Amino acid sequence: METVRHSEHTLKTALISENPRLVSQYEKLDAGERRLLNEAFKPDHDLFGPITLHSQSDWIISHPEAPQDFEQFFSDPYRKAPSPDKRSIYIQCIGSLGNTRIISEEYIKWLKGYCEAFFYGLTVKLLEPVPVSATRCSFRVNDNTQNLQIHAGHILKFLKKKKPEDAFCVVGITMIDLYPRDSWNFVFGQASLTDGVGIFSFARYGSDFYSSRYEGRVSKLQKGSSSDYAVFENYYTPQVTSVLLLRSCKTLTHEIGHIFGLRHCQWLACLMQGSNHLEEADRRPLNLCPICLRKLQCAIGFNIIERYKALVRWIEDDSDSPGVSTERSREGAVDLPKPVDAFKEWKEWIIKCLAVVQK
Repeated sequence: METVRHSEHTLKTALISENPRLVSQYEKLDAGERRLLNEAFKPDHDLFGPITLHSQSDWIISHPEAPQDFEQFFSDPYRKAPSPDKRSIYIQCIGSLGNTRIISEEYIKWLKGYCEAFFYGLTVKLLEPVPVSATRCSFRVNDNTQNLQIHAGHILKFLKKKKPEDAFCVVGITMIDLYPRDSWNFVFGQASLTDGVGIFSFARYGSDFYSSRYEGRVSKLQKGSSSDYAVFENYYTPQVTSVLLLRSCKTLTHEIGHIFGLRHCQWLACLMQGSNHLEEADRRPLNLCPICLRKLQCAIGFNIIERYKALVRWIEDDSDSPGVSTERSREGAVDLPKPVDAFKEWKEWIIKCLAVVQK
């Protein structure tokens, strides 16, 4: 295992900048917020650890990129930010997220609530769910995993046409696997920063996807059936678990972060780190490092304390969900509370951050 470490000066410059204008902007932040953000370059800090590399297949090694500090983010002429008349994130569900209507509806509500807390200050709205057939996208059966896949690029075109006037961005979510072009095996998600649209799949986040027990395998499509969307009727969806919800929240916020102009983080352990595979994605934390947190705060204008409190409320609040049986039911009736066990460690971390800010 290799650890990526930067000097105190490098991290301080990445966070604050040496540009007098941006230094002045930083000094106008609340003293508590600065105290937390300064944890980035404190030698003895324990809230924000370094990036660890575990294999040659990890993102930083296999996809060399120039790091993006705050000044580069702030000065990016192509970066898009919410405006007074475009402050809404829209979520478009494509197909079902669960094996019953109730599970699917609750799952979307959980993701909506999480995005509202994470991108605190923006409104998150749900578009009416649509079946795959409504997108008119191409689809196929993956030769290796034998599961159904839909064409990510075609979905992006569909989302662009549906983008409401007040939308900062529209993101599609699905439990169906994605592919970007015929030569690719799969992709977790794809976005167009110019158009402010993205599509993300949670299909491979189920605990059984890579196991021999996976129930989503289908036969090869019959000749002429590549335009028959009936194959998506009652397609397999993974069991709803706390880990599946955590992975979904992580992917959704990471990818929307890109739409805000945040590039892959190479400073500290951070949600915005790239990931090449599920194991690496699982190592990536739910939180933003101070440098990426300052970028998002600059784009949206939230108060860090209020944002952290909103995230804690989302973890603690079950009031928007009735109660958790993830067992399949013939009648379709389930008791489904929000499964947040996997978020408990992160909640404790947020409380530590609040203690620093409010000290």
